[in-house]
Amino acid sequence: MAESDYESVLCVKPEIHVYRIPPRATNRGYRAADWKLDQPDWTGRLRITAKGNIAYIKLEDRISGELFAQSPVDQFPGIAVESVVDSSRYFVIRIEDGNGRRAFIGIGFVDRGDAFDFNVGLQDHFKWVKQQSELAKQAQNPDSGPKLDLGFKEGQTIKLSIGNVRKENSSTKPRLPGTGIGLLPPPPGAKMPLLLPPPGSQGTMQEPTQTSSTEILGDFDAPKPSPALASHTAATDVWGDFATATSSSTNQVAQSTNWVQF
Repeated sequence: MAESDYESVLCVKPEIHVYRIPPRATNRGYRAADWKLDQPDWTGRLRITAKGNIAYIKLEDRISGELFAQSPVDQFPGIAVESVVDSSRYFVIRIEDGNGRRAFIGIGFVDRGDAFDFNVGLQDHFKWVKQQSELAKQAQNPDSGPKLDLGFKEGQTIKLSIGNVRKENSSTKPRLPGTGIGLLPPPPGAKMPLLLPPPGSQGTMQEPTQTSSTEILGDFDAPKPSPALASHTAATDVWGDFATATSSSTNQVAQSTNWVQF
């Protein structure tokens, strides 16, 4: 089946009223208040179909589906379908019988939602027709499509954001010992830590040895006392007499008091 013979259904509404309308009195448009709204001339079902680029508004019998009238629509909005000026539920459509005869009739929906769907069905179809037409033109002439101008205009600038880059501050860098800043003295009462010996030295710390006074004096000998001074010192030694007296007196006290000596 050729694409031109394919017919799709755009919208179906189960109830539609048809009215005979008087000729247009002015150029302002049609008014539904001029119709006999409580006495519709025909009531049936509305169906919108599409075949190629043409949409068809078909008025059919609700039971048998027999076609009552149809209106070919090649443009919307256009002369084939017009809205009335005093209501959103009524429209004027142009019907054709296939023999070149045309007439204008009024149609009306009971619910406003049905009138809205009627409008949307026709709008969507002709949006699709416009898109297909543009695609066909681009396929025939690829250079005719819109071109992007990515160049900089006069005075135009661009700003780049490369995230957060952290810069190290020299004042906040930790300094190693020996780089120019002296160590602070320890607080009062704190013990100074012992420094470890360098690699290769003995593992224990040796205490410094004391040097006697004789080693410090070296070859200088102390003067020797004279023989007369030595004999005088021995004769006048009071500690010897004190020791002798002490021992004799102790024996006498022990004998007189009969103490047992251990």
